[in-house]
Amino acid sequence: MKETFSICGYTRISVDLEEDRDNTSIENQKAIIEDYVREYFPGSTLDLYVDRDRSGYTFSQREQYQVMRSKMLSHKYDILIVKDLSRFSRRNSYGLVELETLRDAGIRIIAIGDSIDYPTNDDWLRIQIYFFMNEMPVTDTSKKVRSVIKRRQADGKWICSVPYGYRITNSKTMAFEVDGPAAEIVRKVFELYNSGWGYKRIANWLTDQHIPTPHMNEIAWKKSKGEDTKLQARDTWSIVTVQGILDNDFYIGTLRQGKYARKTINGADVKKDESEHRVFENNHEAIVDARTFAITRELRTQRTRSNYRGVKKYENAYSGLLYCGSCGSPMFSMSRADLRPAYVCGAYHRRGLNGCTSHHTKVSCLDSAVKHAIRQVRDNAAGMMDYLQKSITEEEALLTETKDTSVSLEDQLARLQKELKAVKAQKLRDCLRDPENTDIIEETYDALEHDLVCQIAGVKNQLRMSGDRRNTVIQANRTAKTVIEVFDRILNAESISQDDLHLIIERITVFDDAIEVKLKSDVQALLCCGVCDSDELPEDAVVVQESANRPPKELKMFVDAPKTDNVISNGDPLEIFTDKDGEVIFKKYSPIGELGDFAAQICDSLHKSTNAIAAVCDRDAVIAVSGGARRELLDKRISPELERIMENRSTFRQDGGSCIALSDSDERYCISVAAPVISEGDIMGCVLFVSPRSSPPASDVEYKLAQTVALFLGKQMES
Repeated sequence: MKETFSICGYTRISVDLEEDRDNTSIENQKAIIEDYVREYFPGSTLDLYVDRDRSGYTFSQREQYQVMRSKMLSHKYDILIVKDLSRFSRRNSYGLVELETLRDAGIRIIAIGDSIDYPTNDDWLRIQIYFFMNEMPVTDTSKKVRSVIKRRQADGKWICSVPYGYRITNSKTMAFEVDGPAAEIVRKVFELYNSGWGYKRIANWLTDQHIPTPHMNEIAWKKSKGEDTKLQARDTWSIVTVQGILDNDFYIGTLRQGKYARKTINGADVKKDESEHRVFENNHEAIVDARTFAITRELRTQRTRSNYRGVKKYENAYSGLLYCGSCGSPMFSMSRADLRPAYVCGAYHRRGLNGCTSHHTKVSCLDSAVKHAIRQVRDNAAGMMDYLQKSITEEEALLTETKDTSVSLEDQLARLQKELKAVKAQKLRDCLRDPENTDIIEETYDALEHDLVCQIAGVKNQLRMSGDRRNTVIQANRTAKTVIEVFDRILNAESISQDDLHLIIERITVFDDAIEVKLKSDVQALLCCGVCDSDELPEDAVVVQESANRPPKELKMFVDAPKTDNVISNGDPLEIFTDKDGEVIFKKYSPIGELGDFAAQICDSLHKSTNAIAAVCDRDAVIAVSGGARRELLDKRISPELERIMENRSTFRQDGGSCIALSDSDERYCISVAAPVISEGDIMGCVLFVSPRSSPPASDVEYKLAQTVALFLGKQMES
């Protein structure tokens, strides 16, 4: 009587095809296993397990295999039969380990096509060779696919699906177009968010309006073309979907490639840093304009920072921008509908006169201050405004020139790569033809190959720089257009919108007798890097604030940008870069500014040694302070008197005469000692001891310490 067994048969296919291609279809595998059992194990039971659309590179994603494996390890089966080992696994290391695990559980493994019966016929070396050969097509295909993807990303060709609001019109060429109805929904999402709605409220509103979700929209589109789809969709909008729409710069015409990378075959996608993305500006038709998208980015940042939970009843445009000039507290909007919109100091609001004075400021005065600041900067930077307008006008011609350059470089790159391939092939032929002189031949060809490799690297670098130049021009002009548009709208509007303010204003400080407006660094630098029409700014304006129960109060208004030529002058080194949100930033390069953290530590040491206020500045502003007055002095522009002290290149010591202020914006603090930092003959900044007015002169210790630290910083920058 023949012995019978409990047998399980396993079939797998990576792509679910009905036709019998390469004899690997599911039905063929089933038939081969059934015939084998019928011939060699008559009377035995056979259960078949099928995994469709599952890669052989991993076991974890194969559901039916996991079910079968659990039963095998529970000794419900005696034998596992597969058509060949490639159906079992296509990963050498995993496959061998799994095979040994099943063997230790007492399972006999038969691969019909490979003539493997393990461990009955224990030819382990042959099994290893089969697994190695089965893995090669997977790794080779993976390399080819990665190479194709990388190349298409470099060319700016879309390689996957488009976001909601667009639809694919040709899946082979990856051509796409704007989906009109969906695009309107996208614009509505941005409009609602910018008007104060939150993610959840927007998602619920879209659901209540019975607007199809992105997946529902895609399913309907495919069905209208007669295509089958396995997509499933819910009829409710999610918060994540709304966030994804608001965060995607694809909607302003930017193509961003290489956002994710996969470290291993069938592994999880890993998000890459934005600096590694391949970015193509003005790549396709935009759904949302750049200004709307910039407002959304700014609002998302502010709401995240301030734990935003909706629109306050009496909130107005200046919330989050106003600070008290005396105590530094944020200023609060007065929550009374019977009074004109105004703000008071937060410390006064909480503690009354024990905290601070009210600093009561009406919105009408703030509007005047902001308009004055914008008009002052715009008029003083008239030359730069003309340059920006000209740059915007000439953008198309410049981009065409850049594109022609890129095409020429790509042709040159292809020629060099072809030449390198020919050199390698010729080297191999010559070595085979003359094996006795192999060393000389290889040495000769190695030099040729090295030259070609260097040329290829140079052309690739030029291509990258050409793409960077194109993106920088577009981003800079986009920022310029937004700034010019916002400036004009603010100056011509009766009331200023919160969106416009947050786009260009960094901070507004309200003093007892003045209002200081600080523009955002990128806006200010953008408008201040040209040639000024005049050496002096217009005189500061004064506005009178009248109240029913208080005497009129004069408020002086000024911009935290004393002189344009003090910000960036002709010949000053200029850094141009983009931040994580893709905005272009122009900044004056400060060598000593690179030692910011180190300078802060030095100031702490000087303060602990002398108990005096210590500071370090570069040629323009204070970069480190310790011992007090940090809020009043840090990042403030240095006074003209201090600039003259540095130009004299000698250590200054206050001798009891008139006070020399460290900063024009706060004359309460005088310079006790100032030692210029000189590196390779150039003045880089200054080491300072600062004291309040009417303080005694600096000691000899402070004088010597400032000299020593200035000398040390100068040597540090030289090295």
